[in-house]
Amino acid sequence: MRGWRSLLAICTATALMAAQPVAAQRAAIDPQAWAAYKAKFLDQNGRIIDNGNNGISHSEGQGYGLLLAYLANSQADFEQIWYFTRTELLLRDDGLAVWKWDPAVTPHVTDTNDASDGDLLIAYALALAGSAWERKDYLQAAANMAKVILSHVVVNSGGRTLLIPGVDGYLPPGRKDGPVINPSYWIFEAFPVMALLAPSDRWRKLSDDGLALLRTMQFGPRKLPADWVSLRAKPEPADGFEAEFGYNAVRIPLYLARAGIDDKALLTRLRQGMTVEGDVPATIDLATGKPKDLLSEPGYEIVNHVVACVVNGTKLPASVRQFAPSLYYPATLQLLSLAFVAEKHPECL
Repeated sequence: MRGWRSLLAICTATALMAAQPVAAQRAAIDPQAWAAYKAKFLDQNGRIIDNGNNGISHSEGQGYGLLLAYLANSQADFEQIWYFTRTELLLRDDGLAVWKWDPAVTPHVTDTNDASDGDLLIAYALALAGSAWERKDYLQAAANMAKVILSHVVVNSGGRTLLIPGVDGYLPPGRKDGPVINPSYWIFEAFPVMALLAPSDRWRKLSDDGLALLRTMQFGPRKLPADWVSLRAKPEPADGFEAEFGYNAVRIPLYLARAGIDDKALLTRLRQGMTVEGDVPATIDLATGKPKDLLSEPGYEIVNHVVACVVNGTKLPASVRQFAPSLYYPATLQLLSLAFVAEKHPECL
């Protein structure tokens, strides 16, 4: 591996090119908003609490928490979240994180499989923070995870480079309709940084193939991707899961925007397909095109407004700029959205 100082310089430059704020002197998240998020979801041990899911914690939440702490320029909070993550979740022999931690049972880890989006978020946040704050330990931990992600959950299948959702359970022969993917696990903004931590042209192929799949996954009358997709033959909703554009998929347009992917046709199709009332999105039954759950929280609605900002330069309404957290997941999406617009599209504020 390169010397950590050169990696530090390269990661800083790459983060800038990947539309990420890296200046440690300036926060992309309002201090009051971050304080409200912490008060609601961060406990004293560094655990991010998913209060919409029986109070559990998971690798996704810890990764989001690390990324938000970095964006808030809060080194103390980042270290607190990282302490819980590395001591309670980084327990697997392969160096990836177990995905689920439940405070209501003992032992707290109830499923030792990983979730590749959580792994990516953790490694990505560590790289950005290590670069901005000159923390060799964060950079080394990020590099270690990136190498394992590349070797364990980035796979070649059918001429494509894919991100499987976890090490176990998504590939044949165990999974008869495998490989099965979750398109919302493609965190496009992270891939250029991963490619510096674990150099390989497979990261670029992973990004390109993920984007190509999103363009082709147009299920049902609303032409939307499913949360879980089988790639055994042509892409189709995977067996054993609801055939829906669900809570997972609603973050896809935000991930595209944050990565600087300005495919207006794709962004517009996703926005139109997931919207049912005004600017309010919903989960969608793919077969019928009918809405299932109306996602009226500002943290969901803001995703539509981010797309409108990127595509048309439309300003965000005051209703989604105000941050009053209620549930972990929409609150997280709202802060990620506000940080992105503040840093890259201030004209929309």
